[in-house]
Amino acid sequence: MYLMKTANRFNVMVAAVAVAATVLMGVFGSSDAQLQMNFYAKSCPNAEKIISDHIQKHIHNGPSLAAPLIRMHFHDCFVRGCDGSVLINSTSGNAERDAPPNLTLRGFGFVERIKTLLEAECPKTVSCADIIALTARDSVVATGGPWWSVPTGRRDGRISNLAEASNNIPGPTSNFTTLQQRFANQGLNLKDLVLLSGAHTIGVSHCSSMSERLYNFSTTVKQDPSLDSEYAANIKAKKCKSLNDNTTILEMDPGSSRSFDLSYYRLVLKRRGLFQSDSALTKNSATLKMINDLVNGSEKKFYKAFAKSMEKMGRVKVKTGSAGVIRTRCSVAGS
Repeated sequence: MYLMKTANRFNVMVAAVAVAATVLMGVFGSSDAQLQMNFYAKSCPNAEKIISDHIQKHIHNGPSLAAPLIRMHFHDCFVRGCDGSVLINSTSGNAERDAPPNLTLRGFGFVERIKTLLEAECPKTVSCADIIALTARDSVVATGGPWWSVPTGRRDGRISNLAEASNNIPGPTSNFTTLQQRFANQGLNLKDLVLLSGAHTIGVSHCSSMSERLYNFSTTVKQDPSLDSEYAANIKAKKCKSLNDNTTILEMDPGSSRSFDLSYYRLVLKRRGLFQSDSALTKNSATLKMINDLVNGSEKKFYKAFAKSMEKMGRVKVKTGSAGVIRTRCSVAGS
């Protein structure tokens, strides 16, 4: 009788653990644990070197490419997880690439060229999703930025939808509530929001991403009052001279747009962040404190924290194992 009761209790405990594991798998993604460092060590041992060598060979001819490549990784992970779906072309104009947040993305050809090299070396082996993740890291490192771990083993998706991109990717006009919710939807917290926004320390944008802050902020106020007036006047005079300017390029971190440093956060505190989403980070006491802590800390500490958030984002809803596919052409869903 005692043995039967003990056995029953054991069975109940096993069932409870199984239920808990199932719940956790639903929250974090059942395939997350299958990502691993050097996933291609046996199937394509030179894969990561091929990617790194290609970047080292070409990034110095276009150092500004690091910013769009890390942005591509970000935008990919926020829609159906990090599955390379942002790269898919659509003949009907209804793919992620066609969504407003992605219309200014660059680097598609660069990624496709790397994929071609890898297909020649190891056909149908290395995923487009892993290429994006590794390329983002290696391009940032090549321009003097931080290094972070990129475990591999992601597989590709074949669904790419404009509406999903529009509804999930935080845009430059996002307020704090939208930013918090869209990050939370991916299992990312406020610390990740602040740290990943730090990628705005490199790269450029266009007047179209912030011109409404200058000329058409609301029905009652033409200029965003949270934008430093001297900074705004300078942009109006020298860069974005009208609401309809969609082509003029702006540095996101003026004077330091090629250096991965803390300058971006200092500008945000001075109300000189380019986007409304930058300004939104100062509207919450917790994120404002985080920014002040970063500014008062060391660049080394920032690099370490940024790396952790990048590693975390790179695991969002990944497809591994038997899930997903290995596309032979990153731009073609059915390849």
